[in-house]
Amino acid sequence: MIREKLEDYVTTVPDFPEKGVMFRDITSILSDADGLKMAVDKFADMVKDLDFDAVVGLESRGFMFGVPLAYNLHKAFIPVRKKGKLPRETVSQKYDLEYGHAEIEMHKDAIRPGEKVIIVDDLIATGGTCEATCKLVEKLGGEVVKICFLMELAGLEGKDKLEKYNVESAIVYPGK
Repeated sequence: MIREKLEDYVTTVPDFPEKGVMFRDITSILSDADGLKMAVDKFADMVKDLDFDAVVGLESRGFMFGVPLAYNLHKAFIPVRKKGKLPRETVSQKYDLEYGHAEIEMHKDAIRPGEKVIIVDDLIATGGTCEATCKLVEKLGGEVVKICFLMELAGLEGKDKLEKYNVESAIVYPGK
């Protein structure tokens, strides 16, 4: 059954992973050919008028949308991974989580100075991982021309950390 809007493909799971949380599950988009096409097409529409060299995707769900987008637009794809997962020389960036810290990495030769990139991920919540990704891109001399999310949890105000960037979300949920 073809649905009219992208958000119609998202399954909301109440009380997961804990009571009071409304989990927005994207696997229902991925498991439906029409939903997946609609999502990738939406990302392509978000960047259609931009000049950029590569798509940067955040582990792991950013890969699911970033790779087909890069393929469709004939652009390079650059993975950003958790520390210790990339095999060659990397640059890393630490960032804060709600209860602790994390670190992400990118290959040191992934971006050349002056290259323009877009960043793709499934969700913006608090914005910490994406902010760290922007710092990685900029450490290598790249320029973030746009950040695209499938979904935004506006109540967590993650966009505030990214206010200096061009940010767009396909679906915005007002709560947390």
